[in-house]
Amino acid sequence: MSEPGLDDNDESSTSSPPPRRPRGRLGRLGRLMLDTEPLRVAPFRRLWTSTVVTSVGAQFAAVAVPKQIFDITGSSGWVGLTGLFGLVPLLVFGLWGGAIADSVDRRKLMIVTNLGIATTALLLWAAAAVNTDSVWTVLLLYALQQSFFAVNMPARTASVARLVSTAQLPAAQALTATVAQLGAVVGPLLAGILLPFVGLSTLYLVDALSLLVALAAVWRLPAMPPSASAPRRAGLRSVIDGVRYMRVHTVLVAVLVLDVIAMVFGLPRALFPEMAERTFGDPPGGGAALGLLYAALPLGAFLFGLFSGWVTRIRRQGAGLVIAGLCWGLAVIGFGLADSLWLAVLFLALGGAADLVGTIYRGAMLQTVATDDMRGRTQGVFLVVVAGGPRLADVLHGTAGASVGTAAATAGGGVLVVVLTIVGALLLPAVWRYRPPVDDQDAAGAGAAGSDAAPSDAAQVGAAQVGAAESESARAEPAGPEPESTGLVPGGAAAVDTDTDVGAVDTADTGVGAGDTADAPVGALDTVLAVDAVDPEIRTTGHESDVPAETERNGQRGGDATVR
Repeated sequence: MSEPGLDDNDESSTSSPPPRRPRGRLGRLGRLMLDTEPLRVAPFRRLWTSTVVTSVGAQFAAVAVPKQIFDITGSSGWVGLTGLFGLVPLLVFGLWGGAIADSVDRRKLMIVTNLGIATTALLLWAAAAVNTDSVWTVLLLYALQQSFFAVNMPARTASVARLVSTAQLPAAQALTATVAQLGAVVGPLLAGILLPFVGLSTLYLVDALSLLVALAAVWRLPAMPPSASAPRRAGLRSVIDGVRYMRVHTVLVAVLVLDVIAMVFGLPRALFPEMAERTFGDPPGGGAALGLLYAALPLGAFLFGLFSGWVTRIRRQGAGLVIAGLCWGLAVIGFGLADSLWLAVLFLALGGAADLVGTIYRGAMLQTVATDDMRGRTQGVFLVVVAGGPRLADVLHGTAGASVGTAAATAGGGVLVVVLTIVGALLLPAVWRYRPPVDDQDAAGAGAAGSDAAPSDAAQVGAAQVGAAESESARAEPAGPEPESTGLVPGGAAAVDTDTDVGAVDTADTGVGAGDTADAPVGALDTVLAVDAVDPEIRTTGHESDVPAETERNGQRGGDATVR
């Protein structure tokens, strides 16, 4: 019987010539398009496919829950409680879920939590099918589902660096973010169209079925046991160690600070209903303007994502993150000053594009800077920030809009984003100078075909499975013709089945190699700073930490597209 994640007829051990990169205009156009290279890695492809399916199903549930509560109570106040019942589990279980993700096999954790999410979706379907009139039943089931989701997400996002190489992380983030934004646009639209014909219960059933498809994909992932230095228990001490770890890593602190600035001061969605009616002429009962305002952000992100190939090949990820934040702030200013609907939609779409760039670099940096034994907890902290930031933005913009008007509140928030982003980059210069490490195997351009773990994690995963001595000897083996697959790669990780036309780290033919990325510009400012003389922390490889051992341990702006 084959091990999960391994196919009996796995062709990954056979070598084949690398794909020839198109030249001329066709080649240049291909480099602009969404980089699909990570999809050549079969385990990541499975994980990504599950995201495609669940991104739509989750939006069905996001429409069904508030609609069902309103149908039961007839009160928007009760509908507002869904935000509280969804937020509290994310805040509590996000941190704990990150600690769990670092202490157990992440594949097994994803299987258990996916089962939990699917079960609650089926229970919501049953409640709707029997026309329950208990609002508390719906709210409690929704809170339980969010609890499973909060534990699932840190494990899911922390697993990506185990499946692809460091050089492929930006492209992997772009692929995931793009389909999430597509789900944020298509999901509510389809749910609204289908609801009058199929009813609420069917929306829940579609969500449950999508989760079962995701479960099947996760089941076929390779084992992802905790690293040797990971804690064996996910207690309060483990959570505290994770927060301390982030605090002493300036790049991680800067990434979160910049994201909080962009979310809290630059997300005026609480003002959309008033602006749609009083600025852009919607009738009091609602109209097209409101729908366009809500759709513009994820639609802009999705459309830009289709042409994000060049973004994923830029090595100045820190500078790119800062510039994306500035562009987001400028877009919000333009939206606040816009006096026509189409101009407002255009600025929001541009903001969505800037946000996608920030999402790509932010996700890649969080995955790369954090060591594998800490990735779950860093992702858990980030989930808490993503969950809480937009809610705080709603309160801030709603209060400011009532005091100074929607235009001033929105444009003023954009100005604060620009100013505070610049201040943050000056106070935390490590983020501007940050470049990802050059993977040893990426640089060599060779590695074990069909590698399961990302090359940046091979040593850590190997230490957890066969010990540091064996991983050292595995890395010392000379490159040569690929032997028949044994299910192990250098470092001891279980092999992964990849397509036969690519190796695990075939960066020379993906356009993501060091030669391509080192000189890729982020703008005119790219040449201003010398990055060879940066602090050691900025050169963090993801293999070692500079903190004592006792402290070691993913369509709308602000991550709403990722929150079920």
